[in-house]
Amino acid sequence: MNTYFVYIMTNKHHTVLYIGVTNNLIRRVYEHKTGAADGFTKKYNCHKLVWYEEIPDVRIAIEHEKRMKKWKKKFKQNLINSLNPDWRDLYGDIVNTNT
Repeated sequence: MNTYFVYIMTNKHHTVLYIGVTNNLIRRVYEHKTGAADGFTKKYNCHKLVWYEEIPDVRIAIEHEKRMKKWKKKFKQNLINSLNPDWRDLYGDIVNTNT
């Protein structure tokens, strides 16, 4: 059974939010952090994983990502604040959990 993740990355000052979907959260966040992923996150220095959700169905994950991308920034910030009020970088947590 595959697992998929919808996730939010941000920059140092939390002024930019990026929403993505992946089947390998550790690898994908690493790509964002190292600049291996060209595009939005590289351009705006989104290196901090501040929220993610595990979803068992790829179609649902993609639908969720698309829906979230349409949300106002305040809704996205409220989601992050509800689960990660300090906006900690969660990458270390997921790496340590999966090693």
